[in-house]
Amino acid sequence: MEATPTKIAEQLLIIKAVRLQTENPYTWASGWRSPVYCDNRLTLSYPALRKAVTDALVALIQKNYPQATGVAGVATAGIPQGALVADRLDLPYIYIRSEAKKHGMGNQIEGRLESDRNYVVIEDLISTGGSSLAAVQALRAAGGQVAGIAAMFNYGFSHASEAFGAADVSCHALVSLNDLLAKAVEISYIQPGEMEVIQTWRQDPVAWTADFLARS
Repeated sequence: MEATPTKIAEQLLIIKAVRLQTENPYTWASGWRSPVYCDNRLTLSYPALRKAVTDALVALIQKNYPQATGVAGVATAGIPQGALVADRLDLPYIYIRSEAKKHGMGNQIEGRLESDRNYVVIEDLISTGGSSLAAVQALRAAGGQVAGIAAMFNYGFSHASEAFGAADVSCHALVSLNDLLAKAVEISYIQPGEMEVIQTWRQDPVAWTADFLARS
């Protein structure tokens, strides 16, 4: 399978990793409502697609983060993908929990963190950027260096890009929402009415959420 953004976007639609609910939108961890939900975990169940995603992430990292000497997965969906990427690159691997464990060693970062290594942080998707930045902050607080963030999918919201800029960390993704929508229209996965809702939502998800809640 080709490891291109267009091909990966098409496969996400084919395996129904992307779901649409314009009348009953999904609730994100941030509290935002969204008519689009992307479950990249499903790619792990399809060997050819899983390999293509890993190949594409490896190529993205080699191009944008050649200085990376370690890989860090973000819990939970970034953990398996990060492990696959680290194995392919033959680099040390760690993963970062959303918070420290309440038992055992009380670790937030699992694996051996080495301060002289430059870690590329692996995420499954970027929405508000909150979980990614929390992982970056935890890594830096523990003495690690961050080369940047590599994600499978990015919604492309200004909230996230502004937050990444403020934290002085770059982010590159395999597939953008534009890639996904273009392919969805091409294969008639999205109907005209649904596209109109999605385009309105993506312009200002905060205002769209507030309007939806006011009407509910």
